[in-house]
Amino acid sequence: MTQTTVPVIFDLDGTLVDPAGGITGGIAEAMASLGLPVPPQPVLDAMVGPKLSDSLQRIAQVPLHLVDEVIARYRAHYRATGIAQGRLYPGIRELLVHFTDSGRPAAVATQKPQGLARVVLEHHGIADHFVSIRGASDDESLGANTASDKIHIVGAALGDLESQAAVMVGDRHQDVAGAMANGLDCIGVDWGFARPGELEAAGAVAVVGSTGELRGKLEEFDAVRTAALSEVHNDGSL
Repeated sequence: MTQTTVPVIFDLDGTLVDPAGGITGGIAEAMASLGLPVPPQPVLDAMVGPKLSDSLQRIAQVPLHLVDEVIARYRAHYRATGIAQGRLYPGIRELLVHFTDSGRPAAVATQKPQGLARVVLEHHGIADHFVSIRGASDDESLGANTASDKIHIVGAALGDLESQAAVMVGDRHQDVAGAMANGLDCIGVDWGFARPGELEAAGAVAVVGSTGELRGKLEEFDAVRTAALSEVHNDGSL
């Protein structure tokens, strides 16, 4: 990595990979199998991104005593059929190849369980483009420790990159919050699951509509970093 290349930390679902119903369909099937009312699609879509146990209680109103069982049934369904339903968003593979070729380090920070996140990235053939893959605890039960929230996950990925400067890229307000809590800017992508205005209201420094726009924004960060380093050198501080 050159000094002027800013590392990037990606969210997973809704940013790199379009689950294409693999997540929401699995949640719906798990709830239905337990006789629970299945929320309409917009409500299911809102559950993509946050920690699943939180979403099941807060968004889907699943009774507390059934949350762990819904998660277990959902995960079984997701591993069996859901992963295969997903697809990379247009331009993602090419963007990651460019990052690898040009020496821009990249990491993943997701609220999906860490082991499962790696399986998904390997399934799509892009795991090797990342210096680090960080996720939630593989134990998603209600008793799992709370260190698996987005703030801690982004912080862990940043530590793996061994850089104090990085840019977060994500599709939900949790990504913006996780970045800001770690002193990072966040670029939002509009092809994921955010509701209109969600990313802007959360504090994203920009919202892009294509991987080409994303690449351009990251290169703007590189230019700012280059200028800042140049000023430091010219000031005789180094």
